[in-house]
Amino acid sequence: MGVLERVREPRHLRGLSADELDALAAEIRDLIVTTVSRNAGHLGPNLGVVELTIALHRVFNSPRDPIVFDTGHQSYVHKLLTGRVEQFSSIRSKGGLSGYPSQAESPHDWVENSHASTAVSYADGMAKAMAVRGEKNRTAVAVIGDGALTGGMAWEALNNIAGGPQTGPDRRPLVVVVNDNGRSYSPTVGGLAEHLSGLRTDPRYEQALELVKRTLNRTPLVGHAAYEALHGLKKGLKDLLAPQGMFEDLGLKYIGPVDGHDRVAVENALVQARRFGGPVIVHCVTQKGHGYEVAVLDQADHMHSPSAFDPVTGEPTSSPTRSMTHVFRDALLDAGKRRSDVVAITAAMLGPTGMEAFAQAFPDRCFDVGIAEQHATTSAAGMAMMGLHPVVAVYATFLNRAFDQVLMDCALHKAGVTFVLDRAGITGPDGASHHGMWDMSVLQVVPGLRLAAPRDAAQLSEQFDEALDVPDAPTVVRFPGKEPAAAEIPAIERIGACDVLARADSRDVLLVAVGAMAAAGVDAARRLQAQGVGVTVVDPRWVKPLDDAVIDLAREHRLVVTVEDNSRVGGVGTVLAQLMQDRGVDIPVRNFGIPPRFLDHAKRAEILAELGLTGQGLAREISGLVAALDSETSMTTPSETV
Repeated sequence: MGVLERVREPRHLRGLSADELDALAAEIRDLIVTTVSRNAGHLGPNLGVVELTIALHRVFNSPRDPIVFDTGHQSYVHKLLTGRVEQFSSIRSKGGLSGYPSQAESPHDWVENSHASTAVSYADGMAKAMAVRGEKNRTAVAVIGDGALTGGMAWEALNNIAGGPQTGPDRRPLVVVVNDNGRSYSPTVGGLAEHLSGLRTDPRYEQALELVKRTLNRTPLVGHAAYEALHGLKKGLKDLLAPQGMFEDLGLKYIGPVDGHDRVAVENALVQARRFGGPVIVHCVTQKGHGYEVAVLDQADHMHSPSAFDPVTGEPTSSPTRSMTHVFRDALLDAGKRRSDVVAITAAMLGPTGMEAFAQAFPDRCFDVGIAEQHATTSAAGMAMMGLHPVVAVYATFLNRAFDQVLMDCALHKAGVTFVLDRAGITGPDGASHHGMWDMSVLQVVPGLRLAAPRDAAQLSEQFDEALDVPDAPTVVRFPGKEPAAAEIPAIERIGACDVLARADSRDVLLVAVGAMAAAGVDAARRLQAQGVGVTVVDPRWVKPLDDAVIDLAREHRLVVTVEDNSRVGGVGTVLAQLMQDRGVDIPVRNFGIPPRFLDHAKRAEILAELGLTGQGLAREISGLVAALDSETSMTTPSETV
């Protein structure tokens, strides 16, 4: 039996020898590599936190001591140490373990955290609650890293924590572990560093410092100056030994930097931090992909989130297909060549959003602002005010974080900024927090904003160019990026700004198929035609504002049906129904989309089928609706007199 099989919960770690702990770390890495090579997922970040996570669970008493991971994609090791070894092979699969912490899976998962820069705020709230409730011997732990410290929310939290009581009975029992996998300086370890860390975090040190401060400051003339000189000497000595000034300038205790792969050193640092009892920063320097040479040597991102791969070579096991992200990549590069005013902005996702080619061609016109969607948006507004046309590319789910900036900083100022929302709609294995299922609802309330939902690769290129030609309002182009590029669905004709994709002799149903749902709409029309139901399929292309042609077409049919890969609440279907009511078009409308609930992780096709958003599912539902209309008509039509 391996060591990992004997670890059913964190307390089992405390009885293991040093050799057993080393063996455990090796087993964990092997299992993660093997599983991710088959299921895909986040590899590099988890390989980098093996020793750190083991140390966390040896020092703290989870779940009594809540451990919050930011971002949650570095929680695989945590799952393995909290009783989920047998289920680990199912990670990111339908019905299996989530790729992020999940409250439904374990009491050790406090926060289902997969949006970055939030863990410190969660832990701060937990620590405040412990202080208010008078709960002793509990500590809240936030593990933040992998770029999350580039997010402003993390610094808001740190600033607030620093403003609270650092000493005395009301200080917050909070440890913030900075998982620093992006720095190259050598960690300060060894006896002297541990001694200084222990000295700084000893409560008696703080009491003595406060006593000296009070005494010297009461001394006339020279007292305050003497204290400042002593404090400066102390700070200078510490800054010479460790790069901690940034945190201690905020007023936070700091330990480190510690080699994050030296389990003993990490444990010593965490024990000191826990013993202090107040807010402490523990700075651990780690290496993404550590222990798996293929990942370490991957210069792009240390195999941050690979697709399925050969665990021996690291090579993908399937041929890459051209995706909608690739289509956007080429369209952006082409626009950059044609227009010198086009600039690109991304929030720590240069490669995943398809901006790398533009960045290589125009390095002075491409800006990666880190995990800071709010800053990206308002900065883009500033660029637009100065005559540029910024293209901000983010995942659809992450634009939620910058709604206020889209509304007040872009739309209010009529800034010509184009937002490109990759991974829109159902995204699949990353689960609830990553489905881009809200953008077409929340953006409907933004005055002046225009939103395009291209159905295929050709339309993506065309509508992106159309968006760039809007100088005085924010525009949005959304698509399911990681999916293979949709085969072209040619239009029979264009009416206004809308494309008609299918027509029948009889005008029973107008099916408004939004964006990526166009293929399912055409398939449903074909199936219904075989049943004698006439369906017109229209792609509105721009879903905000909806073109009047959609209303005109609605008047010609008995039933209007909309289908979108977005929430049914406040989405395109809701807007169309309201427009029809406003225009006096008294025709029944039925909206199909995503129900207002968080969706579990599974493949995109599996989720769409479960929701009935397929050609077959739509045809079945629409057939029933038409039958109900026929029944109502027959009941209200007078019988002929014989």
